[in-house]
Amino acid sequence: MANNDDQFKKVISHAKEYGYVFQSSEVYDGLSAVYDYAQNGVELKKNIRDYWWKAMVQMNENIVGIDAAIFMHPTTWKASGHVDAFNDPLIDNKDSKKRYRADVLIEDYCAKIEAKIEKEVKKAEKRFGDAFNKDEFISTNGRVLGYQEKINTILSRMGKSLENEDLADVKALIEELEIADPLSGSKNWTDVKQFNLMFGTKLGASADSAMDLYLRPETAQGIFVNFLNVQKTGRMKIPFGIAQTGKAFRNEIVARQFIFRMREFEQMEMQFFIKPGTQTEWFKYWKEHRLKWHLSLGLGEDNYRFHDHEKLAHYADAATDIEFKFPFGFKELEGIHSRTDFDLKQHEEHSGKKLQYFDHEVNESYTPYVLETSIGLDRMFLAVFSNSLVEEELENNTTRTVLKLPAVLAPVKAAILPLVRKDEALVKLSKEIIEDLKWDFSVAYDEKDAVGRRYRRQDANGTPFCITVDGESLEDNTVTIRHRDTMEQQRVKIEDLKSIIKKEVDVKEWLMRM
Repeated sequence: MANNDDQFKKVISHAKEYGYVFQSSEVYDGLSAVYDYAQNGVELKKNIRDYWWKAMVQMNENIVGIDAAIFMHPTTWKASGHVDAFNDPLIDNKDSKKRYRADVLIEDYCAKIEAKIEKEVKKAEKRFGDAFNKDEFISTNGRVLGYQEKINTILSRMGKSLENEDLADVKALIEELEIADPLSGSKNWTDVKQFNLMFGTKLGASADSAMDLYLRPETAQGIFVNFLNVQKTGRMKIPFGIAQTGKAFRNEIVARQFIFRMREFEQMEMQFFIKPGTQTEWFKYWKEHRLKWHLSLGLGEDNYRFHDHEKLAHYADAATDIEFKFPFGFKELEGIHSRTDFDLKQHEEHSGKKLQYFDHEVNESYTPYVLETSIGLDRMFLAVFSNSLVEEELENNTTRTVLKLPAVLAPVKAAILPLVRKDEALVKLSKEIIEDLKWDFSVAYDEKDAVGRRYRRQDANGTPFCITVDGESLEDNTVTIRHRDTMEQQRVKIEDLKSIIKKEVDVKEWLMRM
């Protein structure tokens, strides 16, 4: 675990040093679990959002987008169940006075058992070499099977206890497993209690007439209350989807792990409205389709897995997570939920307005079922960033730090470097190249330090290409283009730069991998 902790510290440090993520209000010592996206971070975040939007909305004729307001009528949250049921199970340590999410303590305990499985796999891999079959080993090795059974038993019991609101048993499980406070090592726990996560606020000019509101804890409800508006104005036929990206807010008591769990975060959600009875096939479709989207970015198939929910949300009849291997272990990245007709029926009941679809094919009205895909944009940012940050040993016994971001997502696609910054002709040609390329790509100009140091700086910044302009460029209109990942250098014509870069960073080239 120590190596993973070290790697995570490097991720956080690198994110600040290279202008990706800053602590919010840092000059005032920061605000816990609130972060600002810096000059490179905002570009990476935007590129991830665009990559999702293009795949989800632009490439699907039956999916459209909306941007619903953050403030919603307070009855929305009564109808959705958030007022009564949007809680986290919290537990306090009596000695350290620290508060934790009870379910996360148990999940972290299971993650340590998973680390033991990984250790067994690595040992066997070393022992058997090329003949090693990982899947076979995991499914037959007695020790691994024992570890896995223990994990399944623990998570199954926790899921059932949370579903039945048996918080006493959740505490009993923590005590039976002898889970200690990660900071103090104390096992002196309070009872588990539920805590509502919504932020309250007020709307109105005076305290007497102000209406109690909530900052939205999720973006989905803005889609549900607009279901009929979109369906009618867009003349949408079932099955169809409504997508949205936007901010949501949760009063996380135990916010941690950098931008993984924040109080203000961004979601990318799509609610797919379907005919009742077809949810099983659509659940399977979106489960497979969303994994393909993730895999198209080339972050490694082994870094993803599905985790079916033991405890289903009050609205779901099926739910799975796509989990990603973060530096701190496998955690939820995206949720795929079969929400049945719960949301539309609840809003019908609380608003007194009909939210049904008239199906001309069967000549009847019904309340559609909903299949949801929901991904945290900030978590996706962390997945991409942490997976891309590597230290490489080079042939000359030196190392380089390189941020191997998928080129389609990189904030800066190419850096233009005049070999000698005091040579006016080289600077002039470099600026001309920038003027031409910036219409199609985000590009940067870098003239400080020796060219080798500039290469290293751009590597660490995640820039896929460095273009060096030298004396030869003035004679024959060629430049040296260097590829970040391979460090390969080619001499190419200036007029060919656009097509070379486009081939590597074009969204179509990447999404066609799905």
